[in-house]
Amino acid sequence: MAREKRADGFFIRNKSALVMGLAALVIAAIADLIAGIFLTTMEDYLLTITGMMILIYCAIGMRGNIFGSMGSRLGTSMHMGTFKMTFKKNSVLRSNVEAALALTLSLSIIMGVVGWVVTVVFFGPTIDPFRFVFISLVGGILAGAIVVIFNIIIAYVGFKRDWDVDNITAPLIAAAGDIATVPMIFVATLMQEAIADDWIIYAVCIILTVVSIYVMVSILLRKNRRRKRMNEAKRILRQSTPVLLVCMLFEILAGVVIQNETDSLVQYAVILVLLPAFLNEGNALSGMLTSRLSSMLHLGTLDPTPLPQKGAYENFMLIYILAAVTFIMIGSAAFGVQPDSLAYVTVIAIVLIAGMLTTTVINILSYYVAIAATKFNLDPDDHCIPITSSVMDVVGTVILVTVIGIILV
Repeated sequence: MAREKRADGFFIRNKSALVMGLAALVIAAIADLIAGIFLTTMEDYLLTITGMMILIYCAIGMRGNIFGSMGSRLGTSMHMGTFKMTFKKNSVLRSNVEAALALTLSLSIIMGVVGWVVTVVFFGPTIDPFRFVFISLVGGILAGAIVVIFNIIIAYVGFKRDWDVDNITAPLIAAAGDIATVPMIFVATLMQEAIADDWIIYAVCIILTVVSIYVMVSILLRKNRRRKRMNEAKRILRQSTPVLLVCMLFEILAGVVIQNETDSLVQYAVILVLLPAFLNEGNALSGMLTSRLSSMLHLGTLDPTPLPQKGAYENFMLIYILAAVTFIMIGSAAFGVQPDSLAYVTVIAIVLIAGMLTTTVINILSYYVAIAATKFNLDPDDHCIPITSSVMDVVGTVILVTVIGIILV
């Protein structure tokens, strides 16, 4: 009887998170499956342009890191009563949009350069470096514009309806990033292919690089409005840029693992379809958990103790339940799209085993990253989502590839 009461209490306390979180995760999974289907149409480019998998998955990861953190900051601002739906100068919303777009520009350039170097070192010659950077930069700008609009819409609707956006922002933003990034990278690839003159490619890359430097410097040189309070956009850039650069290396590492498995992924179409959804599910779950933990730490309802407290364990259980439901759905939907490459039981076994192992790592990692950020007097909203998402991209990829290798051996 006592156990039943505890279970009832758990579901009553977390009803909103279960309903809204699951709805957001399902929507995100559907969007990611669409991105996976779109990825199968890029098969020729994946096989002929070396490094495309590195670029695509690094771009997806960085989009989620930048805009997932933005959503987490907006959610915390709503909890603390400082959020207003306005674009006035120095407002929370405008500062976050400015910082997110500046980070998108600068990191797309760096990602293109580093991605090209890593591709050449590990996989041999590929397209001209400026063309590689062009794909990263133009694809990043187009996808970033879409995702920032989507982020603003979520903030507006959530604020007006008094939703707890911590339960929905991470899954929906991650999904928007995936479904926008893959097509926009494809569009940028077609654009660079259609431009025969290299000087046009060079000119675009140089102009956008100059614009990126100008935007970053203009924000970083802003004078503080108050003596002891830094401009919010400036604070975000100063705190986020170093951690995002480190996270980019993790994203590239995940891309290297996937690039190395490109031939087998193309061979099993169902795996290629579910891959974006699987990796995004890990990002969405870790983003959802870290957003909730960050808000609890800000509000003082969770103490940063070495061993998780009851509130943390309850959140872990919530993530396990959401993960089990959505991973089964992802596997079933991917099989429905590509039923001929593998048996249904095999697909579900791969997704569920890899998914629950990934979820276990998510729970442990998310808690201690949030605690570490608090201990070092850093804002968990700026650091938790990028770090956990980037590490989970690598860990999730390795777990999935390992499980596939064991089951399909």
